[in-house]
Amino acid sequence: MTLKRAVLLVALLNLAYLVVEMSVALAIGSVSLFADSVDFFEDFAVNILIFVALGWSARSQAVAGRVLALIILLPALAAAWTAVLKAGDPEPPDPVALVVTAGGAVAVNLVCSLVLARFRHGSGSLTRGAFLAARNDVFINLAIIVMGMVTAWTLSGWPDLVLGLLIIVLNVTAAKEVWETATEEHLAAKALAGDFDND
Repeated sequence: MTLKRAVLLVALLNLAYLVVEMSVALAIGSVSLFADSVDFFEDFAVNILIFVALGWSARSQAVAGRVLALIILLPALAAAWTAVLKAGDPEPPDPVALVVTAGGAVAVNLVCSLVLARFRHGSGSLTRGAFLAARNDVFINLAIIVMGMVTAWTLSGWPDLVLGLLIIVLNVTAAKEVWETATEEHLAAKALAGDFDND
């Protein structure tokens, strides 16, 4: 499978599960599941961006990598906003719906990360960003499953809020890594083009 076909497949898988997960998140009022559904949108946008940018110059791809780093922050902002809204009265979401939906998300993200794994080195910051996003999502989905079990045991909405904060940390870390890689690629592209300055 070529990189172009791989990222298109991953984009479509993320778009499909975005609809499923966001519908469940809104129905049960889950902060972490909502943040994760926004994360599916992020992954869709990232892979569509890669699909379009593959024919661009090295410098343009590096700039797109920086844009990608900012896109990765979207789920973190969504999680923060929904956490603030629910912090005053954290009602526990339905744990069964959480576990089942997160289980489906694990399957989708695992497939996506396996598809992208062979392209994560040597294909630039865009592809590395897509792989990091898919990999992080698997861990987030597993955490949602555990959190659903804790919610069933405690009947508290606080585990859902705490997980929202963890999603923020994971996405900020991934965004930082992609930004740094894109910056290095931008500098390398400038040097190759002969317009590298000393300031």
